[in-house]
Amino acid sequence: MFGGMFGGQGGFGSRFEASYRCYPVSFLDKTEAERGDKIFLPPSALDRLAQLHIDYPMLFQVENRRDGRKTHCGVLEFIADEGMVYMPYWMMQNLLLQEGDVVALRSATLPKGSFVKLQPHSTDFLDITNPRAVLETTLRNFSCLTVGDTVPINYNNRRYFIDIIEAKPADAISVIETDCNVDFAPPLDYVEPVRQPPQQQPEPMAADGPEAAAAAAGGAAAQAEQPQEPRFLAFAGSGRRLDGKAVSESRPVSVPLPTPVWPGSGGGSSSSAAAAPAVAAAGDGASGVVGSAPKRPGKVFGGNRLQAKLADKAAGGGAAKPPAAPTPEKKKEGEEPESGFKAFQGKGYSLKG
Repeated sequence: MFGGMFGGQGGFGSRFEASYRCYPVSFLDKTEAERGDKIFLPPSALDRLAQLHIDYPMLFQVENRRDGRKTHCGVLEFIADEGMVYMPYWMMQNLLLQEGDVVALRSATLPKGSFVKLQPHSTDFLDITNPRAVLETTLRNFSCLTVGDTVPINYNNRRYFIDIIEAKPADAISVIETDCNVDFAPPLDYVEPVRQPPQQQPEPMAADGPEAAAAAAGGAAAQAEQPQEPRFLAFAGSGRRLDGKAVSESRPVSVPLPTPVWPGSGGGSSSSAAAAPAVAAAGDGASGVVGSAPKRPGKVFGGNRLQAKLADKAAGGGAAKPPAAPTPEKKKEGEEPESGFKAFQGKGYSLKG
Protein backbone atom coordinates (compact mmCIF):
# COMPACT_ATOMS: atom_id res chain seq x y z
CA MET A 1 0.00 0.00 0.00
CA PHE A 2 2.55 2.54 1.16
CA GLY A 3 5.35 1.09 -0.95
CA GLY A 4 3.66 2.27 -4.13
CA MET A 5 3.21 5.78 -2.87
CA PHE A 6 6.86 6.58 -3.51
CA GLY A 7 7.42 5.32 -7.02
CA GLY A 8 6.74 1.60 -6.94
CA GLN A 9 9.93 0.57 -8.79
CA GLY A 10 12.50 2.08 -6.46
CA GLY A 11 11.79 5.74 -6.02
CA PHE A 12 14.14 8.34 -7.47
CA GLY A 13 17.19 7.10 -9.38
CA SER A 14 19.54 4.98 -7.22
CA ARG A 15 17.93 5.88 -3.88
CA PHE A 16 15.37 3.75 -2.14
CA GLU A 17 12.47 5.58 -0.49
CA ALA A 18 9.28 4.15 1.01
CA SER A 19 6.79 4.67 3.81
CA TYR A 20 5.52 1.98 6.18
CA ARG A 21 3.51 1.55 9.31
CA CYS A 22 5.80 0.60 12.18
CA TYR A 23 5.30 -2.09 14.82
CA PRO A 24 7.64 -3.57 17.44
CA VAL A 25 9.57 -6.77 16.68
CA SER A 26 7.69 -8.56 19.45
CA PHE A 27 4.80 -8.91 16.96
CA LEU A 28 7.01 -11.33 15.02
CA ASP A 29 8.25 -13.19 18.10
CA LYS A 30 11.76 -11.90 17.34
CA THR A 31 12.66 -10.66 20.78
CA GLU A 32 16.39 -11.21 20.15
CA ALA A 33 16.23 -8.32 17.66
CA GLU A 34 15.82 -5.96 20.60
CA ARG A 35 19.57 -6.31 21.21
CA GLY A 36 20.46 -4.55 17.96
CA ASP A 37 19.36 -1.86 15.52
CA LYS A 38 18.13 -3.97 12.60
CA ILE A 39 14.57 -3.87 11.20
CA PHE A 40 12.33 -6.25 9.22
CA LEU A 41 11.07 -5.14 5.78
CA PRO A 42 8.55 -6.74 3.42
CA PRO A 43 9.76 -8.86 0.45
CA SER A 44 8.78 -6.14 -2.04
CA ALA A 45 11.46 -3.89 -0.58
CA LEU A 46 14.08 -6.51 -1.42
CA ASP A 47 12.90 -6.64 -5.04
CA ARG A 48 13.25 -2.88 -5.44
CA LEU A 49 16.63 -2.78 -3.66
CA ALA A 50 17.98 -5.46 -5.98
CA GLN A 51 17.25 -3.23 -9.00
CA LEU A 52 19.13 -0.26 -7.54
CA HIS A 53 22.84 0.38 -7.27
CA ILE A 54 23.14 0.78 -3.51
CA ASP A 55 26.08 0.26 -1.19
CA TYR A 56 26.37 -2.78 1.02
CA PRO A 57 25.76 -3.38 3.84
CA MET A 58 22.27 -1.90 3.44
CA LEU A 59 21.73 1.05 5.74
CA PHE A 60 18.59 3.18 6.05
CA GLN A 61 17.53 6.49 7.47
CA VAL A 62 14.29 6.26 9.47
CA GLU A 63 12.39 9.51 9.99
CA ASN A 64 9.32 10.50 11.93
CA ARG A 65 8.17 13.41 9.80
CA ARG A 66 5.53 14.39 12.29
CA ASP A 67 8.05 15.21 15.06
CA GLY A 68 11.18 15.60 12.91
CA ARG A 69 13.13 12.82 14.67
CA LYS A 70 15.66 10.80 12.66
CA THR A 71 17.86 7.78 13.22
CA HIS A 72 19.70 5.13 11.19
CA CYS A 73 19.48 1.37 11.13
CA GLY A 74 20.22 -1.80 9.18
CA VAL A 75 18.01 -4.56 7.87
CA LEU A 76 17.90 -8.09 9.26
CA GLU A 77 15.28 -9.92 7.13
CA PHE A 78 12.60 -9.27 4.48
CA ILE A 79 9.74 -11.20 6.09
CA ALA A 80 7.39 -8.41 7.19
CA ASP A 81 3.87 -8.01 5.89
CA GLU A 82 3.43 -5.69 2.96
CA GLY A 83 3.18 -2.07 3.97
CA MET A 84 4.64 -2.75 7.43
CA VAL A 85 8.03 -2.47 9.08
CA TYR A 86 9.01 -4.07 12.36
CA MET A 87 11.71 -2.39 14.44
CA PRO A 88 13.11 -2.64 17.98
CA TYR A 89 10.95 -0.97 20.56
CA TRP A 90 13.80 1.23 21.88
CA MET A 91 14.12 2.66 18.36
CA MET A 92 10.44 3.49 18.29
CA GLN A 93 10.89 5.29 21.62
CA ASN A 94 13.77 7.37 20.22
CA LEU A 95 11.57 8.39 17.28
CA LEU A 96 8.55 9.03 19.53
CA LEU A 97 6.47 6.53 17.55
CA GLN A 98 3.41 4.57 18.57
CA GLU A 99 2.19 1.29 17.12
CA GLY A 100 0.82 1.87 13.63
CA ASP A 101 2.47 5.28 13.06
CA VAL A 102 3.89 6.00 9.60
CA VAL A 103 7.64 6.30 9.13
CA ALA A 104 9.69 7.17 6.06
CA LEU A 105 12.65 4.98 5.06
CA ARG A 106 15.48 6.10 2.81
CA SER A 107 18.65 4.27 1.81
CA ALA A 108 21.79 5.87 3.24
CA THR A 109 25.58 5.62 2.95
CA LEU A 110 27.46 6.29 6.21
CA PRO A 111 31.22 6.72 6.78
CA LYS A 112 33.09 4.31 8.99
CA GLY A 113 33.32 5.67 12.50
CA SER A 114 36.65 6.46 14.17
CA PHE A 115 35.44 7.86 17.50
CA VAL A 116 32.30 7.77 19.63
CA LYS A 117 31.57 9.25 23.05
CA LEU A 118 28.99 7.64 25.30
CA GLN A 119 27.23 8.81 28.44
CA PRO A 120 25.52 6.29 30.76
CA HIS A 121 22.28 7.27 32.43
CA SER A 122 23.17 5.73 35.79
CA THR A 123 26.32 5.28 37.82
CA ASP A 124 25.41 1.60 38.14
CA PHE A 125 27.02 1.09 34.75
CA LEU A 126 30.38 1.95 36.31
CA ASP A 127 30.00 -0.99 38.69
CA ILE A 128 30.45 -3.41 35.80
CA THR A 129 33.80 -5.16 36.04
CA ASN A 130 34.81 -4.43 32.44
CA PRO A 131 32.37 -1.98 30.81
CA ARG A 132 34.41 -1.67 27.61
CA ALA A 133 34.25 -5.42 26.98
CA VAL A 134 30.50 -5.42 27.60
CA LEU A 135 30.05 -2.49 25.25
CA GLU A 136 32.15 -4.13 22.53
CA THR A 137 30.04 -7.29 22.74
CA THR A 138 26.81 -5.29 22.54
CA LEU A 139 27.87 -3.16 19.55
CA ARG A 140 28.45 -6.28 17.47
CA ASN A 141 24.68 -6.38 16.98
CA PHE A 142 24.64 -2.77 15.73
CA SER A 143 25.32 -1.58 12.21
CA CYS A 144 25.40 2.18 12.83
CA LEU A 145 25.23 4.83 15.58
CA THR A 146 23.53 8.23 15.47
CA VAL A 147 24.18 11.18 17.75
CA GLY A 148 21.16 11.78 19.99
CA ASP A 149 20.06 8.14 20.22
CA THR A 150 19.72 6.22 23.47
CA VAL A 151 21.04 2.68 23.15
CA PRO A 152 20.14 -0.09 25.63
CA ILE A 153 22.78 -2.54 26.89
CA ASN A 154 21.67 -5.79 28.48
CA TYR A 155 24.11 -7.30 30.96
CA ASN A 156 23.61 -9.70 33.86
CA ASN A 157 19.80 -9.59 33.63
CA ARG A 158 19.83 -5.81 33.80
CA ARG A 159 19.32 -3.13 31.18
CA TYR A 160 21.50 -0.03 31.04
CA PHE A 161 20.83 2.96 28.80
CA ILE A 162 23.60 4.94 27.14
CA ASP A 163 23.35 8.17 25.13
CA ILE A 164 25.39 8.78 21.96
CA ILE A 165 26.63 12.34 22.53
CA GLU A 166 29.47 12.58 20.00
CA ALA A 167 30.65 10.72 16.88
CA LYS A 168 33.39 11.20 14.30
CA PRO A 169 33.76 11.84 11.40
CA ALA A 170 29.98 12.50 11.18
CA ASP A 171 26.91 12.55 13.39
CA ALA A 172 25.88 9.17 11.93
CA ILE A 173 28.60 6.54 11.50
CA SER A 174 28.87 2.92 10.49
CA VAL A 175 30.40 0.52 13.08
CA ILE A 176 30.69 -2.52 10.81
CA GLU A 177 34.28 -3.76 10.41
CA THR A 178 35.85 -0.61 11.77
CA ASP A 179 38.26 0.30 14.54
CA CYS A 180 36.42 2.85 16.64
CA ASN A 181 37.74 4.53 19.77
CA VAL A 182 35.26 4.80 22.64
CA ASP A 183 35.21 7.41 25.38
CA PHE A 184 32.86 7.77 28.34
CA ALA A 185 31.35 10.91 29.83
CA PRO A 186 30.25 11.10 33.50
CA PRO A 187 26.84 9.49 34.09
CA LEU A 188 23.77 11.72 34.16
CA ASP A 189 23.18 11.11 37.86
CA TYR A 190 26.82 11.52 38.84
CA VAL A 191 27.38 14.12 41.56
CA GLU A 192 30.81 15.58 42.07
CA PRO A 193 31.84 15.16 45.71
CA VAL A 194 32.18 18.44 47.56
CA ARG A 195 35.51 18.92 49.23
CA GLN A 196 35.10 20.21 52.74
CA PRO A 197 37.84 22.42 54.18
CA PRO A 198 39.62 21.06 57.25
CA GLN A 199 37.90 22.08 60.44
CA GLN A 200 39.96 24.33 62.67
CA GLN A 201 39.72 23.78 66.37
CA PRO A 202 38.61 26.96 68.20
CA GLU A 203 41.22 28.47 70.44
CA PRO A 204 40.24 28.48 74.14
CA MET A 205 39.41 31.96 75.35
CA ALA A 206 41.43 33.30 78.24
CA ALA A 207 39.45 33.44 81.46
CA ASP A 208 40.18 35.58 84.48
CA GLY A 209 39.69 34.75 88.10
CA PRO A 210 40.84 32.14 90.62
CA GLU A 211 39.32 29.28 88.64
CA ALA A 212 41.44 30.09 85.58
CA ALA A 213 44.55 30.40 87.76
CA ALA A 214 43.82 27.04 89.40
CA ALA A 215 43.32 25.41 85.99
CA ALA A 216 46.60 26.87 84.73
CA ALA A 217 48.41 25.67 87.89
CA GLY A 218 46.92 22.20 87.48
CA GLY A 219 48.10 22.07 83.87
CA ALA A 220 51.61 23.11 84.87
CA ALA A 221 51.66 20.49 87.64
CA ALA A 222 50.53 17.82 85.21
CA GLN A 223 53.32 18.75 82.82
CA ALA A 224 55.82 18.65 85.70
CA GLU A 225 54.64 15.20 86.77
CA GLN A 226 55.24 13.77 83.34
CA PRO A 227 58.42 11.64 83.39
CA GLN A 228 61.30 13.15 81.53
CA GLU A 229 62.66 11.32 78.58
CA PRO A 230 65.98 9.53 79.24
CA ARG A 231 68.99 11.45 78.00
CA PHE A 232 72.39 10.19 76.96
CA LEU A 233 75.13 10.70 79.57
CA ALA A 234 78.70 10.23 78.44
CA PHE A 235 81.13 8.32 80.70
CA ALA A 236 78.40 7.38 83.17
CA GLY A 237 79.69 3.84 83.83
CA SER A 238 81.76 2.47 86.70
CA GLY A 239 85.51 1.85 86.68
CA ARG A 240 87.26 -1.52 86.87
CA ARG A 241 90.71 -2.33 88.21
CA LEU A 242 92.99 -4.84 86.54
CA ASP A 243 93.99 -6.38 89.86
CA GLY A 244 90.37 -7.10 90.79
CA LYS A 245 90.23 -4.81 93.81
CA ALA A 246 87.32 -2.50 94.56
CA VAL A 247 87.49 0.94 93.04
CA SER A 248 87.45 3.69 95.69
CA GLU A 249 86.56 7.22 94.85
CA SER A 250 89.51 9.51 95.44
CA ARG A 251 89.77 13.23 95.53
CA PRO A 252 92.63 15.48 94.48
CA VAL A 253 95.30 15.79 97.21
CA SER A 254 97.21 19.01 97.62
CA VAL A 255 100.85 18.26 98.49
CA PRO A 256 103.02 21.17 99.77
CA LEU A 257 106.26 21.68 97.93
CA PRO A 258 109.62 21.28 99.80
CA THR A 259 111.37 24.40 100.96
CA PRO A 260 113.86 25.39 98.29
CA VAL A 261 117.37 26.51 99.13
CA TRP A 262 118.21 29.62 97.15
CA PRO A 263 121.78 30.15 96.09
CA GLY A 264 123.61 32.88 97.94
CA SER A 265 121.46 32.49 100.98
CA GLY A 266 124.25 30.75 102.88
CA GLY A 267 121.90 28.16 104.29
CA GLY A 268 120.37 30.69 106.64
CA SER A 269 117.10 29.87 108.18
CA SER A 270 115.71 33.34 107.77
CA SER A 271 115.87 33.33 103.99
CA SER A 272 114.57 29.79 103.81
CA ALA A 273 111.69 30.60 106.12
CA ALA A 274 110.92 33.71 104.15
CA ALA A 275 110.90 31.88 100.87
CA ALA A 276 108.86 28.93 102.12
CA PRO A 277 105.57 30.78 102.52
CA ALA A 278 105.91 32.24 99.04
CA VAL A 279 106.55 28.88 97.49
CA ALA A 280 103.78 27.29 99.52
CA ALA A 281 101.44 30.05 98.41
CA ALA A 282 102.46 29.46 94.82
CA GLY A 283 101.89 25.74 95.31
CA ASP A 284 98.43 26.35 96.70
CA GLY A 285 97.51 28.53 93.71
CA ALA A 286 98.78 25.99 91.21
CA SER A 287 97.60 22.85 92.86
CA GLY A 288 96.33 21.64 89.52
CA VAL A 289 99.89 21.67 88.18
CA VAL A 290 102.14 20.47 90.96
CA GLY A 291 101.19 18.07 93.75
CA SER A 292 97.43 18.13 93.10
CA ALA A 293 96.94 15.43 90.50
CA PRO A 294 94.00 13.25 91.56
CA LYS A 295 94.49 9.63 92.22
CA ARG A 296 92.75 7.88 89.35
CA PRO A 297 91.16 4.57 90.22
CA GLY A 298 92.42 1.60 88.31
CA LYS A 299 96.03 2.72 87.99
CA VAL A 300 98.17 -0.34 88.63
CA PHE A 301 101.73 0.93 88.62
CA GLY A 302 101.34 3.22 91.64
CA GLY A 303 102.51 6.47 90.10
CA ASN A 304 100.83 8.52 92.84
CA ARG A 305 102.17 6.61 95.88
CA LEU A 306 105.07 8.99 96.29
CA GLN A 307 102.70 11.94 96.39
CA ALA A 308 100.58 10.17 99.00
CA LYS A 309 103.64 9.60 101.23
CA LEU A 310 104.64 13.24 100.89
CA ALA A 311 101.12 14.26 101.85
CA ASP A 312 101.27 12.04 104.97
CA LYS A 313 104.58 13.54 106.07
CA ALA A 314 103.24 17.03 105.51
CA ALA A 315 100.23 16.27 107.63
CA GLY A 316 102.54 14.96 110.42
CA GLY A 317 104.31 18.32 110.67
CA GLY A 318 107.14 20.10 109.03
CA ALA A 319 107.98 20.48 105.44
CA ALA A 320 108.79 17.33 103.57
CA LYS A 321 112.25 17.06 102.14
CA PRO A 322 112.69 16.22 98.51
CA PRO A 323 113.55 12.61 97.92
CA ALA A 324 117.21 11.97 97.46
CA ALA A 325 118.30 10.96 94.06
CA PRO A 326 119.37 7.34 93.86
CA THR A 327 123.14 6.94 93.83
CA PRO A 328 124.59 4.52 91.43
CA GLU A 329 126.18 1.46 92.99
CA LYS A 330 129.89 1.19 92.71
CA LYS A 331 131.18 -1.65 90.68
CA LYS A 332 133.44 -4.10 92.28
CA GLU A 333 136.80 -4.72 90.78
CA GLY A 334 136.74 -7.46 88.18
CA GLU A 335 132.96 -7.52 88.09
CA GLU A 336 131.23 -6.97 84.76
CA PRO A 337 128.15 -4.82 84.53
CA GLU A 338 124.92 -6.75 84.33
CA SER A 339 123.04 -6.49 81.09
CA GLY A 340 120.02 -8.18 79.59
CA PHE A 341 121.75 -8.85 76.28
CA LYS A 342 125.37 -10.04 76.02
CA ALA A 343 126.93 -10.40 72.60
CA PHE A 344 129.29 -13.24 71.67
CA GLN A 345 128.86 -15.12 74.94
CA GLY A 346 128.35 -18.63 73.54
CA LYS A 347 130.73 -21.52 73.05
CA GLY A 348 133.01 -21.69 70.06
CA TYR A 349 133.15 -24.58 67.62
CA SER A 350 135.71 -25.45 64.92
CA LEU A 351 134.89 -26.74 61.46
CA LYS A 352 137.62 -29.36 61.77
CA GLY A 353 135.92 -30.92 64.75
